[in-house]
Amino acid sequence: MTDRPADPGTKSPGGTRVEAQTLPTPVGPLALLSHEGVLVAAGFTADPQEMFVRLPPRLRALGLVTTGDLGHPARAVRDYLDGDLKALDEVELSQPGTPKRQRLLEALRAVPAGVTISYAELAVRAGLPRTAARAAGAACAQNLIAPFVPCHRILPSAGGFGGYYYGTPVKQWLLTHERALPQTGLL
Repeated sequence: MTDRPADPGTKSPGGTRVEAQTLPTPVGPLALLSHEGVLVAAGFTADPQEMFVRLPPRLRALGLVTTGDLGHPARAVRDYLDGDLKALDEVELSQPGTPKRQRLLEALRAVPAGVTISYAELAVRAGLPRTAARAAGAACAQNLIAPFVPCHRILPSAGGFGGYYYGTPVKQWLLTHERALPQTGLL
């Protein structure tokens, strides 16, 4: 990603403000939030403020400004929607968490489009025991950067879709778009 100069209107006393852009998708608006060129939140909502309030206090203190083009993250979403299922993988991002949570988020981001795994398998891929499936579920539930950190690709071992912050229809659409239809009987 290339650095772009900050617009003077995006400065706050504590530094560069968090920038937001909302894009249309087939399952509703997707709000993207970026700070200094790094994606810090994304979610299926028309209101970027909904994502902004979930950010760490140090970022919330900077304030939020809406922009017409976040650059690379916005292009990646458009490319993903146009069928380039690897486009979201190239976006630089950052979200808070303990070392264990970071390992889970890294393992989650490594699950390729077209593949689904269980929460227990996610734990194993993060170097944790299979019994850490609940920790994997918690990492998914608190993920601030969907679908860039693809928690929609994680399914319960017992079957079904499991939960999804933005609703099962959004999760189902994402999996269908990625040609990762889960095992027979889940749809």
